[in-house]
This record gives sequence, structure tokens and C-alpha cells, in this order.
Amino acid sequence: MVNQPFRVLFVNENIGGHATMHHHIRLCLADHPDVAASFYDVPAPGIGRRLVGTAVPGLSALDADLQPLRSQLALSAMVRRELHRRRRRGSYDVVHIYTHNAGLCSVADLAATASVVGLDATNAQSYSLLPSRHPGPFTPHAVRLAQLFEQRVYDAATLVLTKSAWAAASLRRDYDVGDDRLRILPLGVSVPAAGRTALGPGDEKRVTFIGRSMDRKGGWRLLDLWRRELRSLCRLTLVTPERVPPQLGLEVVSDIRVGDGRLPELLRRTAVLVCPSEIDTFGYAAMEAMAIGVPVVADDAGAFGEIIDDGRSGFVVPPGDDRALSDGVRRLVTDDELNRRMGRAARRRMAEHYDARVTTAALVGILHEAFERDGPRRDHHAR
Repeated sequence: MVNQPFRVLFVNENIGGHATMHHHIRLCLADHPDVAASFYDVPAPGIGRRLVGTAVPGLSALDADLQPLRSQLALSAMVRRELHRRRRRGSYDVVHIYTHNAGLCSVADLAATASVVGLDATNAQSYSLLPSRHPGPFTPHAVRLAQLFEQRVYDAATLVLTKSAWAAASLRRDYDVGDDRLRILPLGVSVPAAGRTALGPGDEKRVTFIGRSMDRKGGWRLLDLWRRELRSLCRLTLVTPERVPPQLGLEVVSDIRVGDGRLPELLRRTAVLVCPSEIDTFGYAAMEAMAIGVPVVADDAGAFGEIIDDGRSGFVVPPGDDRALSDGVRRLVTDDELNRRMGRAARRRMAEHYDARVTTAALVGILHEAFERDGPRRDHHAR
């Protein structure tokens, strides 16, 4: 491949924060002219995928209808058609597929090329966190079945890349992925040149929540806490497409999408970002806020305990502890010096550990490593 561009195909499952992650990768790949990147963003489900993934009345309450696995297989079947077509054309040197669930039907194609499978949580971790489901008596059986498909993806990959030590522990424990193929890289966000303007005693204090699902992201819980305990101290801004009844002191922003320049401006007017989430495994909303200099209060779920330095760049509270969540917000909207100090620490933490320019460069290195390990050996130009 002398003097030839390094051709990378990025497959984006395109659920939740995946679009945000790939948005920052796209921006930062401009610093890597040697990389010829192409992206396949899985489209929103059509009628067929929705029918395959629909819940079965009666069985769904028990989590016995295999709805998550059926949805994942329908999505991965779409990915397989696209991935197989591109592989047969020899149009890439290495594929980065995110997440593992997008590759459930593509084991043969992953095994035939240099491949990196990325994830933020394994199915053993995430099945109880799916936004459309609640665990039931059959959940352990559904997880075991899903793991059979999932294991084949990890076994086929050249390298397995996860964003946190939390997820890496499950890969080692539940899937026997060895450290020789396991890489940990917290794919980050772009850190803007200008941070948040420090808030003073006379400034309006705004608490912000970002999430598509008010229920599973904890938005309704935060709204209730604000009404009962925090309304007199701050305004509340909810960035969500869901309908929320209007009320005094509440702002609802329903039309912000990934890459929208209004979000950084909104965050610059924010005193605290709150993440009372039951399902987030790697919080990009928290990272984007911290990069601007906004401290975060979050439930201790997924990798939040790794992203937020508890007591320095925000507060990580026990899951479901309303008192601890409320106390953390109250401290940050009433103590301006604490807010400024934690905001500076949050921005510094993003710059030092989660800057997308640095993590994207490291990702390119991992993709090169995968190609050097398996590209020459595997038939990546098969037709």
C-alpha cells in the first residue's frame, strides 16, 4: 500500500450516541489525509425492520419474545448486504463496525478482512438497559441466546475495541476476549477553543438535560425533582423530542440534532448538566458539556464513573438516589466558586483524556494495527 490511501470503512449502527461519536470522528479525520474514510450509517428502520422487531403481546412483559435480538438481527442483516457488497468490490482495507450488534450477520465478512469491532457495552451488560424493554423472568435466557451470536462476532474480529474499562471487564469475563486482541480507547469529543463564560452571582442558573427518551434517560425524574426541590434555584432546559407540558421556568428544545451549532451555545449558558440515566453506557452528552466547561451530575451507571472525576469535575451519585442527585445540583447552582472550579476541571479532563483529535489519531493507529495483523493474510480483496 505504498503511496496509496489507507481505506477504512466505518459502519455506524446509528443508535443513540453513536451518531455523535461518528460525527466527531468525521471532523477529526480531516487531520489524517492518508486515510480514505467511507461511512455506512444504518438508516432508520422501515416497515420490514419494525415488523420483525415488534413486541409480542403477553410475551413481551416476560421478556420472552426475543424482541431485542430480533431487532438486532434485522439491523445486522441490512449491514451484511452492504458490507458483503463492498468487500466483494475490494473497496476497503479495514472495517470498523460499531457496535458488535451491527455485525451479528456478518461473521464471514469480518473474518475475511482486517476488522475492528467496537462497542460501549456487551449484551451481558446492556440487555437490562434497553430503552424499549424492562427485564423480566426470561431475560437471562434471552441474554444467553444473544451471547451465542455475539461471541461469534468477537471471535471473527481482528481486534475488539471498547471505550471503557467497565465494558472491557465484561469482554474478558463473559466472552473470554484476550488482552492480545482487546483494546480500550474512550473515543472522545472535540474540545472547542472557547469554553463557557464563568457564571456570577447575578447570572441566571440553568440546569440542562439531554435525551431522546424522557423515561429511560431519567428526564421525567429530573423534572419532578426540579418541580419539588429546585425550581426556586434554577431554570430547567430539556433537550428532547418528546412532548413535555409547558410550565413556568421550564424550556423544552425539541429540534436539536447531532452537529447542530445551537447545542454548544445552549451549553455555554448552562450551570449544570444532569444525567439521571438508567441506560447510558458512555455519556456523550456529558462529555460535550464537560468539553465546554460545564460540570455534570450523573447516576453511577455504565462508564460515567470513568468519565467524571467524582468531586472534581462533577458528582457521580448512586443510581436512583434522588436526594444525592438533588444535593449535587443544588451545590453547583448555589456555590459559584465550586461551579467555576469544577467546570474548569471538567474541561481540563476532556482535553487531557477525551479530546477527539487525540482519540481519533489513536483509533487510526488501531486500524493500522488490525491491517498489519490480518490485512496481508486475509483475502480483503476477495471477489
